Amino acid sequence: MPAPAERGAVLTVTLVKNGRTKIRYPAEPVHDDGTRITVRAPWAAPGARDFGFVRFEPGDVLTEHYWRDRWYAVKEVRTGDGVLKGWYCDITRPAVLRGTELVVEDLDLDLWVPADGSSVLRLDEDEFRESGLAGRDPAAARAAVQALESLERLVRAGGLADLTRDHRAAPRPPAGAARTEPGAGPDGPRGPAGAA
Repeated sequence: MPAPAERGAVLTVTLVKNGRTKIRYPAEPVHDDGTRITVRAPWAAPGARDFGFVRFEPGDVLTEHYWRDRWYAVKEVRTGDGVLKGWYCDITRPAVLRGTELVVEDLDLDLWVPADGSSVLRLDEDEFRESGLAGRDPAAARAAVQALESLERLVRAGGLADLTRDHRAAPRPPAGAARTEPGAGPDGPRGPAGAA
């Protein structure tokens, strides 16, 4: 089992795309159970970025959930005042924690889910096709598409809240016990078989 991140320490999140560092930023570890690591960080890009369906801007706070065994990351986006904007979901290779650096490789495919959950937008499928990943690493390309599809199914089934909640705060009932909270259930899909 990998060593968990220390709560209260500062991590550096490094997002890599096509073999190059896209952005690096400091983040505070919030939770790490050895499989999922959750960090919190302010919007790290300079200035605002308007995507048309959401605007990210200075003061926004992202609670980012990364998995060491899944091919995606889920980022809850809130204003500085705590108002939920929605969730930005990246299709990535499984995250790797190296000391105080959390390395995540972005595979171009994304989902956006607004705060009201009224829609699920697939993003950047053209960039994914143009990236050449299917030719360079067909297994990773298949894993990325499978992760996008399974994550979209999970979101449409209402499983996003369960996927991202802090399981330390609300322990699951023992196996076979009656469920007492709505939405209690497994953490969702593990991603493609053989994903490491």
